[in-house]
Amino acid sequence: MTEAVPEDAFLACARAGLYHVKGMIAFLRGTVAESYPQRLILDVHGVGYEVIVPLSTFDRLNPLPGRELTLKTYLHVRENMQVLYGFATDAERDIFLLLIERVSGIGPATAIAILGSLSVEQFKQAVVGGDVSGIARAKTAERIVLELKDKVGLAATWEAQAQGATSQAAGDAELALIALGFKQVESRKAIAAHLKDHPDADVDELIRAALRSMN
Repeated sequence: MTEAVPEDAFLACARAGLYHVKGMIAFLRGTVAESYPQRLILDVHGVGYEVIVPLSTFDRLNPLPGRELTLKTYLHVRENMQVLYGFATDAERDIFLLLIERVSGIGPATAIAILGSLSVEQFKQAVVGGDVSGIARAKTAERIVLELKDKVGLAATWEAQAQGATSQAAGDAELALIALGFKQVESRKAIAAHLKDHPDADVDELIRAALRSMN
């Protein structure tokens, strides 16, 4: 029998936008030892971590040797190798994870290339608008747009946030629940039901309430 996941642990997963975080290096804070486009060596208390980064992260952080910085990270584990990917923001990492986990045929290298050519907002707008040319540098642009827009339900949430049709807290909670595998329509319904009686609820409260109602 599978042991139930404690609600706090489940909530932590949702907030991270991941299915699980066990064994994951969530972030690194240290000093840049070496700096190359798309690759950094970060000295963290005397241990050098090689981190692959998109060009957008490289440009945003301007990681000159000797500079202290924090990277949001994801450890990609395969049978014969482990690769650590780093990002300037949680939003960049979330897009990266959506691409490799939700779009068939997209691996980390392609996801990094996409993030290097588009900002997070540009990527969202391309998915919402079905703009294949907006992700034209990726050979699988059409697949990315179709699978994220039609199957995941993210586009509807991003569009509602952009138009002010949903609050920031409600939108963030909805995105977290979608990342956990819940359907967008069901997530929005559960969040809206809780907001009727608790209009000032924050993201954590909305996620907890939705999880209770959908489980």
